[in-house]
Amino acid sequence: MIGVIADDLTGAAEIGAVGLRHGISAEVIFSGFPRRTTDLVCVDTESRSLAPIEAAERVAAAARGLKRAGAKFIFKKTDSVLRGPVTAELEAMMQELGCARVLLLPANPSLGRTIRVGKYFVRGKAIHRTDFARDPEHPRRSSNVLRLLARSELFPVRVLRLDEDFPATGIFVGEVSSATRIREWIARLEPDMLLAGGAETFDAWLSATRNTRRATPKKSLKPSKLPRAIFVCGSASEACRKFVARAKRSGVPIVPLPAELAWSSEFSSGAAAAVAQQVIETLESERQLVLTVGLPQVNDREVARRLTGHLTHLAARVIYGANVKQVFAEGGETAAALVRQMHWMRLTVKRELAPGVATLESDGDEPVLFTVKPGSYLWPADILRPRVPGKVFAQRSGQRKQKSAK
Repeated sequence: MIGVIADDLTGAAEIGAVGLRHGISAEVIFSGFPRRTTDLVCVDTESRSLAPIEAAERVAAAARGLKRAGAKFIFKKTDSVLRGPVTAELEAMMQELGCARVLLLPANPSLGRTIRVGKYFVRGKAIHRTDFARDPEHPRRSSNVLRLLARSELFPVRVLRLDEDFPATGIFVGEVSSATRIREWIARLEPDMLLAGGAETFDAWLSATRNTRRATPKKSLKPSKLPRAIFVCGSASEACRKFVARAKRSGVPIVPLPAELAWSSEFSSGAAAAVAQQVIETLESERQLVLTVGLPQVNDREVARRLTGHLTHLAARVIYGANVKQVFAEGGETAAALVRQMHWMRLTVKRELAPGVATLESDGDEPVLFTVKPGSYLWPADILRPRVPGKVFAQRSGQRKQKSAK
């Protein structure tokens, strides 16, 4: 068994899909013990937004659990742009597994995310001059990699070039300008080192160490063979905003949260039920529908979390009420919040629609196909199906019903 510890659901799913690409079975778990018949077990600690001490405790517990389950190799999945308490989590994992060195390769060059001369670039631009600078929780306000990472009290943290020797102890961030560089770093990995980083790093490690068949990501099924689906778009990223706009141009009904939730925390049960009923009625004649916050970007972290909670609560009502069998969730926090609303504990990785876009299946008698991706990634171009003429969501009418329900 290979173990993976990820700090959010989309990262865990992305790694599971990489394993599927290599022909090995994979699952994502949130608690409990992994199945011993699964080749790749990805534990979501949901720790990116936690304080360093609590995040470290969760990672240490996950590492202990994977060791007890018989994992022969444990990989630490980090955010590709180093958001969250990365240093604290690496320290915890190093101490739990008795390692003094870790090679950290977060860059994903296929997405234009590279590290050169100690600085982080996204498609050639310094990261603090991109959309990542406006992240509501972890704004990337510098391109200096060491400033993106918190200082370690236990180990030295260094950025290394490929031609530099590894020191005896520390957290080493490798400079990466291409996929070739990642493979060259993997070739230098020493037996006493932990490996951490992004999906391309894990892919390169699998390619170098396991004799697995490699498959290309599967294309979406034909629209006629798919059940009705909802998209739950809670990310504030530019990619999310563009997708919602594209869906609207394609005639897909867009259902935003009531505008008053931007300044009021109250989303009464009656109001939520009224909106959910409107959505359920719309799904009787529509093949797809988008649920979105639909409000101006919020910089207050607590307000943003509250809106995510309202959105996923509404989505759960619709999934149960309309017996929805296919759900697409955009953004790690949105996906995780929906998993909590649905009380899912274990998800089996079923398909990879594109790098970073994975379809999971929930456990239970009535499984749901749950496709997730990070907010900054793009949906496949063919994810929106041709629209079937039918009822369009009446936003104004729905808002009148919401008010009367209050």
